[in-house]
Amino acid sequence: MLKIVMDTAGDLPDGWKEEYDIDLIPINIIHNEKTYLQGIDINYEDFYKIVEEEGAIPSTSQPTPYQFIEFYRRIANKKDQILSIHVTEKLSGTMNSANQAAQDMKGEFDITTFDSASGGLGMGMMAKEARVMDRGGKYLSEIVKRLSKIREQQKLVFTLNTLKYARMSGRVNHLQAALASLLKVKPIIELKNGTLEMGEKVRSRAQSIDLLLGKMEKEFGNQRIMVGVIYARCQKDGIDLLQNVISRFNCAEAVLGELSISLAAHFGPGTLGMTAYPVEE
Repeated sequence: MLKIVMDTAGDLPDGWKEEYDIDLIPINIIHNEKTYLQGIDINYEDFYKIVEEEGAIPSTSQPTPYQFIEFYRRIANKKDQILSIHVTEKLSGTMNSANQAAQDMKGEFDITTFDSASGGLGMGMMAKEARVMDRGGKYLSEIVKRLSKIREQQKLVFTLNTLKYARMSGRVNHLQAALASLLKVKPIIELKNGTLEMGEKVRSRAQSIDLLLGKMEKEFGNQRIMVGVIYARCQKDGIDLLQNVISRFNCAEAVLGELSISLAAHFGPGTLGMTAYPVEE
């Protein structure tokens, strides 16, 4: 049996965890010297309550190799294969922890780690694709080959409603973030080769959403694509964008997902974005 693992810097639409049998290893959320496990003892509302009431943004850290080892032993039998899909190693040490655990467990478990070069819903879409292929009788080597192709073709672009979180976390260029915040503009941020780059900056939310759509249209044209819309505490904006995407693009599937706490800690409420890749013909 193939066990598919994903860390919680990735997002899954409602119901996907159960439907596609995806095991989630939590990212650590740290506040006042106490460590919480995302999705287990801290949820979205807990996180935003800390931010709003205390004016502090909890920090995040990757699962340790020991946490990975304990997790793998809990979810798998020794006859299982494990495919462990993780957030881009250029922004987190999660992949390194998974690799170290896999090395330490050689001979005990058959573990394949995979750097998504992404995060958020892009990772969740990869995990779902892996399960669909697995249920279709594909070998693990074929699944990894397909995920590698998705990694090459996937585009992730989003806009922030506030620069406070990004500036404090240091996930985008500090000087650029400070300047954009001062000017009260809405920046476009893209994930390129596993790193975040700040692009165009516009004055209004509507303009930033138009830019998101324009970038995706330029990238994919009329290709048939898998699309995910990501939002952080702005569900109505997410639903509106999803409806726009469905009417404007040639979608094989279009899904909606809430940005995980571990990413919301860096980008903040109001974050809105899209990720997509072409369907394999």
